Amino acid sequence: MITFGLTNYKTMSMKPAELKALVDEMAASNSESAYRQVFDQLFLPIRKFSYGIVKSWEAAEEIASDVLFMLWQQRERLAEVNNIQYYAYVAARNQALNLLKRQIGREIISLNDVEVDIRLVALSPEAIFLQGELRDKLEGAIASLPKQCKLVFKLIKEDGFSYKEVADMLGVSPKTVDAHLVNAMKKLATILKAEFKLA
Repeated sequence: MITFGLTNYKTMSMKPAELKALVDEMAASNSESAYRQVFDQLFLPIRKFSYGIVKSWEAAEEIASDVLFMLWQQRERLAEVNNIQYYAYVAARNQALNLLKRQIGREIISLNDVEVDIRLVALSPEAIFLQGELRDKLEGAIASLPKQCKLVFKLIKEDGFSYKEVADMLGVSPKTVDAHLVNAMKKLATILKAEFKLA
């Protein structure tokens, strides 16, 4: 069994084609080095996504580790998967919802029941601008969005998925995804206009 320590994680910076090439290398030659790179690329984003659903860093870390180990175990079958990140997120979503179902003891749970946390992270000059009070107001505006609207905003704006991928992941139409994102952007625009006293 392959295990890794919890250090040296990177944020998702590889393009889907680069990630796919690593997975293909894992499958072709059982490359632990390629798996390490896939692990480093996906662990933190999957853990953060899972935390948004289960609200436990320990459980989110376990889900992320399980999903990535599953990628290693199924490496030979992943040749048909074009978007490994999307595949991993769907697997994490399913594990997180199953965990909640077991904890809550309910038969049916949907993403409408899930609370999602979004924190604006200052990584670029534009993001650094969003500090202090304005950042707090924007995070407050995002937090006040309906649950599924907030989840759509996170998956598209923070995690970089396409409308179609988000629609497939959530089991809704792309038009519904668009409506949720428009709602989020209107709310944020209202906050910005008020903050900068724009007409």
